[in-house]
Amino acid sequence: MEELLELKELLIQKDFEGAYALVEDLEEMGKKGVARNIRSYAKVLLLQLIKQQVEQRTTKSWDISIRNSIREIKDLNTRPSSKGTYLNNEQLREVIAGAIDSAIDQASIEAAEGIYEARQIEQKIARNELVKRAIALIHE
Repeated sequence: MEELLELKELLIQKDFEGAYALVEDLEEMGKKGVARNIRSYAKVLLLQLIKQQVEQRTTKSWDISIRNSIREIKDLNTRPSSKGTYLNNEQLREVIAGAIDSAIDQASIEAAEGIYEARQIEQKIARNELVKRAIALIHE
């Protein structure tokens, strides 16, 4: 809210350069917020994919969690006033890749009834392939 009041004041003062710089900052803040929310859903998505891979099976619950995470990621990344997205494909890949360590940690608790340590889970998965799979599911 403070930034909007500052923007209003800059426009009243006809400081268009300052206003433009503030708009750029606001846009970046918005992108970071979107990325943070997407990362939360990406962690859930990756967790379920890791559990599927480690246990070589799936459950209805995991499948639904995957679908819900994908829906939320798509929704969060879609700009409301246009057909575009907040994060391009490379930024989306970076956000998803950034969530993998948290997903591995959580998988060490949930997968195979917690018998594996995080480092063991990491040995059972291919990080890059997991990220590629997650992105492919999001783009389906």
